[in-house]
Amino acid sequence: MQPIDAGFLLFESPQKPLHVGGLQIFEPPEGAGPDHVRDLYEQSLTHREVRPAFARKPVEVLGVGPLAWTYETELDFEYHVRHSALPRPGRIRELLELVSRLHGTPLDRTRPLWEMHLIEGLADGRFAVYTKIHHAVVDGVAAMRILQEGLSPDPDERNMAPPWVSRHQDAPSQTQDRARSGSTAASVRNLLAAPLETIGVARRMATTAWEGVTQQSAALPFRAPRTMFNRNISGARRFAGDSWPLERLQRVADAVDGTVNDVVLAMSAGALRRYLIGHDALPDDSLVAMVPVSMREDEGDVDEDGNAVGIVLVVLGTHLADPVERFDLILESMGRAKAQLSGLSTTQAMAVNVLPVAPFLFTSGLRIPEITRPPFNVVISNVPGPQAPLYWNGARLQGNYPLSIPVDGLALNITCASYAGEMAFGLVGCRRTVPSLQRLLDGLEASLTELEDALT
Repeated sequence: MQPIDAGFLLFESPQKPLHVGGLQIFEPPEGAGPDHVRDLYEQSLTHREVRPAFARKPVEVLGVGPLAWTYETELDFEYHVRHSALPRPGRIRELLELVSRLHGTPLDRTRPLWEMHLIEGLADGRFAVYTKIHHAVVDGVAAMRILQEGLSPDPDERNMAPPWVSRHQDAPSQTQDRARSGSTAASVRNLLAAPLETIGVARRMATTAWEGVTQQSAALPFRAPRTMFNRNISGARRFAGDSWPLERLQRVADAVDGTVNDVVLAMSAGALRRYLIGHDALPDDSLVAMVPVSMREDEGDVDEDGNAVGIVLVVLGTHLADPVERFDLILESMGRAKAQLSGLSTTQAMAVNVLPVAPFLFTSGLRIPEITRPPFNVVISNVPGPQAPLYWNGARLQGNYPLSIPVDGLALNITCASYAGEMAFGLVGCRRTVPSLQRLLDGLEASLTELEDALT
């Protein structure tokens, strides 16, 4: 197990689950009957082979852990795969309330760390699939790849296997045998190799620290202002999601020679500024976002690598009223942050970015993040997805909304995923600490509109 994967398990608690999730909304194929979702559920249960990521469960190494994976060959699929129905009137509101409750429930560590819920009962005839899998098992890029592999661009394809079916030639028993024989040795090698990989990053960290002191657009850990988002949280979750045409974001990006991800950050910054003003809680200093950056060398390898992400800190310019000035500061800050990671290996990048925020992880695990200023105020992540329409046994995927993780000291998480010409925002917050989460979606639209008016 990679050290970062072990960290997701070590810092988890029953009230603070550390799984990621996804909500997909499907339109049934033409001619589908009233038992369509039930038939999909029963058909899925006939597939018993699993890819390694869906068979992993954590174990200790030499009495310490969890530090390694073992592989389950006899999965209880009726436990992992569940069939639900929404109460009337079957609105999106009822769907989001159900998903919010499901996302706040921890996964059972005695089993492989995933669940899949088929949900019917939407009033317009559509159905949904909510899946959650522990962040120790996959990162956002790997989760998106698994989703893409489990669907088809062909609307006429039928008898499709569900996403947990193995894409490898090895049978599950062979995978388990290989994992048992090598898990302990590999875990020890990973623990010994990680410190050696960090040699040579001291100069990069010193440069980052100097820039953080001298440059407005550079961000240092524990220099972010205190906000209403940086408190201890409860175990209850609230989820809200919406999507915007990618072409709108691309036009704004083209106007400033930026990227769609820059526009995502600018939209989020504007929405956060409006939200905090509405709660009379906007700090004088700019909010700082932690932005995950994929360090995966092989984007197609989703079964053997848990997490391969770097971390950059970006100044959001929420103290600036002018949307163009705010956007310019984000562009400068993001460019500076990316330069910090250039030329580093995956482990070195993690060292440069994780070591400065390690005290936050420690205090978050103890439920006392208030003893320090927050290293950052919010997590904003953007996961690229497929742009061609996809289908599951003829049902068209209409929307794909990501769900991620709030923790003590970080009560709000903003994660985006692109699909078929749309950018979907998934907002997950503590139900108690982040009230009226829906208002942030209104702020995203208002922020994008003001950028369009000013730049295009």
